[in-house]
This record gives sequence, structure tokens and C-alpha cells, in this order.
Amino acid sequence: MHASLPILTFGLAATLAACQAKPQEAVKSDRPVLVQAVAFEPQAPERTFVATIRPRVESDLGFRVAGKVARRLVSVGDTVKAGQALAALDATDLRLQREQAEAEMRAATAALLQAESELRRILTLRGQGWSTTATYDRQQAITEEARGRLARAERALLLAENAFSYATLTADLDGVVTATQIEPGQVVDTDKVAIRIARLSEKEAAIAIPEAQIAAVRTGTASITLWSNPDKRYQATLRELSPSADPATRTYQARFSILSAEETVQFGMTATVTIGEAGTTEVARLPLSSLHNQGGGPAVWVVGTDGRPALRPVTVAAYQSHDVLVTKGVSDGDRVIILGVQKLDPGQRVRIVETLQF
Repeated sequence: MHASLPILTFGLAATLAACQAKPQEAVKSDRPVLVQAVAFEPQAPERTFVATIRPRVESDLGFRVAGKVARRLVSVGDTVKAGQALAALDATDLRLQREQAEAEMRAATAALLQAESELRRILTLRGQGWSTTATYDRQQAITEEARGRLARAERALLLAENAFSYATLTADLDGVVTATQIEPGQVVDTDKVAIRIARLSEKEAAIAIPEAQIAAVRTGTASITLWSNPDKRYQATLRELSPSADPATRTYQARFSILSAEETVQFGMTATVTIGEAGTTEVARLPLSSLHNQGGGPAVWVVGTDGRPALRPVTVAAYQSHDVLVTKGVSDGDRVIILGVQKLDPGQRVRIVETLQF
């Protein structure tokens, strides 16, 4: 009876030890961890600017002669072709000037014919001894004057015809009318802007750049998205950067040519210009608490599909106050443990309690 007592006591102790070991193993295999999904991005952040779609070529057209506007043939938004009539002046006075120039030329032509005929007659008489050299020289001078008068009359007629043609304002290029500043009945001078036309083939995005961002804009790569269609992205190139700042805003005006702009890209639309640095290294930003170093360099714990963590060596590009920038060792979408990494063991099962999307 007394001999079986130690055996029973030993059995109870073994049973209690086994019961205590099972909860400890369960706690160890289901350690809760906090993870963060890896997302690579350019090391230098992209910069965005609000832009307005503008034409590269916009011409202010005006009449080359003064007069009273008789007709305006186009309105804002109309598409025009090169050579198309846009507006016309009252051409009554210009027509009279042309008719006057035509009459002057006819008179000069008749005077020249008469002078040349008289010169030939005097030359014949001179050969027969009936005319003097002085008479011949005088008639030759009259003939030269008649030729000069005819030349002046021809130039005057050409100028009158040009002035008459200037009474009709025509388009110099294919484009769209963006402004009209004349109305029928209005008297305009030669320095008055009548109609503004923008070329449709070349479109740009105009932005204002702060002084601190000039270098990034010069060397970066640009893309453009319209506010009306943010899912469509257009590639762009810097065409013009103002050498001086605007005195009011202290910003520099820049224009980006839009490559392969479609008809949906219309003048006056609001857009966003995104500037990224060319050749920027892709990095993953992780908390400093995710790094684990056992003497072989920095590493992180990555949770696999089986729910077990694996230690991976990583290449660190830079250390910041709260974060570390990693270039190699992890991939997009990897789940990196960011808290309690010193208490983990390889192969130990973990339980994710919260996932942060970076």
C-alpha cells in the first residue's frame, strides 16, 4: 500500500506537467503580430501642380486698314480653316480709291504712248535734218517722265487693290476662335485686335512653379491628367520655362507640351501636372521597429503563406527618424512584421492581429 503511493504521486506530477506544457506551446505557436504590406515607391516623392490647358500658338488678328465693321462671320468656338473669311469692313471708300488708282494708271498709260509716239516722230525728223538735238532731248525727257508716272500709277493701283482686299479679315491658320472683340457697326483702327484664333494641333499645360521646385521641373519627367478624366494619363515635355518670376505671385510660368493630345483635351480645361525625378530608386518605407540584426546585417521577418515568419536580409538605402528605406530583400505585397521582432523564432506560427496598408 505504501509502495504504490510514490508511483501514484509521480504519475500525477507527470500529468500536471503535461497539462502545463500544452498551453505554453499554444501560446508560442499563435504569437500575435502586427504587420505592414510592402509597397515600393520612388525615393523622391512626386510633385503635382494645377495646370490649365492652353494652345501653343494663339494669334491676335486685326484689320490692316481702318474702317467700319460691316459683318462678323464667326463666333467664339467656331472652327476655321486657313484663308476663311472672319469679318469684313465697309469697303465703299476703299473701292473708290481703287477706281481712282485705275483711272490714274489709264491716264499715265495714254500719256506715255503719246510721249513715245512724239519721240519717234522727232527722231525721224532729226534724221531728215528737220529737227534739232535740243528738241529731241526735251522730248526724251518728257517720255522718261511719262514712264515714271506710269510706274507710280501701277504701284498706287497695287496698293489700292491690297487695301481693298484687307477689308476682309481672313484666318492665317487652321484653328478655333477663342475671342471676338468687334461687332458690326464698330469703327476700328489698324491696332485693334479683332479676333483671336488658337491652333488646334498643339496643346500645352501652363503651370506656376515655386522657386524651390525649378530644378526638379527641369530634370524630372512629366505627365498630365485632366480633372474631367483622371484615369487617362498623357506624357508631356517641358517646352518653356520663364526666366523671371511673376512680380505678384513670385512663381515661374512653365509650359508643357502634351504628347498625343486627343480632341477631348480642350482649351481652358483644368489638369494636374505630375513631376517625378528621372531615374529615382524605388524604395519600400518600413518602420525602424521592423529591423532585426543578429550580427549579420539588417533583416526583416516576412510572414509566409503558411503563417510562419522567415527572416530575410535586406538592403537599406537610408535611415530616417522613424522609418527605414529598403531597396532589396522584399517584394511588393510581402507582409513584414513591424513589432516584437526580437521575440520571434524561425518556423514559429504567428497570428496577424492587424494589417496596415502603406
